[in-house]
Amino acid sequence: MKIAIYPGTFDPITFGHLDIIKRASLLFDKLIVASAKDSNKNPLFSLDERVELINQEIHYNKLQDKVIVMKFEGLLVDFAKKNQAQIIIRGLRAVSDFEYEFQMFGMNSKLEPSIQTIFLPASENHHFIASKLVKEIARLGGDISKFVSSNVLVALKHKIDYGS
Repeated sequence: MKIAIYPGTFDPITFGHLDIIKRASLLFDKLIVASAKDSNKNPLFSLDERVELINQEIHYNKLQDKVIVMKFEGLLVDFAKKNQAQIIIRGLRAVSDFEYEFQMFGMNSKLEPSIQTIFLPASENHHFIASKLVKEIARLGGDISKFVSSNVLVALKHKIDYGS
């Protein structure tokens, strides 16, 4: 069984993330979407909230037969080994993403040579979407409905308006 992991912060999950999830789920027997606890990004949503939002998107898009959502902390390669994953999926939006992701690939392959990394470029319609920008547009009162589902839009608006 080929198991892949698509790790990230997913704060919040966007249509760009969903595009990678849908495409990666076609390539593997099982895809683990792993939301990271350890992050230097200072997420707006708690880890449990992010996992819940991802799960809702997976169910809404009828991907639950091949995709499971998990949270993780610590080294990604340790999480991958623990879950018998052979592949790490990384989405690329721009050349600047590649530089960082290539460094991560090098480190991960030194830590655990048996785990491969596959880079999936963002689709033409989603290559500009970044969670950080979506949050900034939402904070400034802009329309983010082109970037996230209505479910995520409501959660993000509530989080920004009420901080809970």
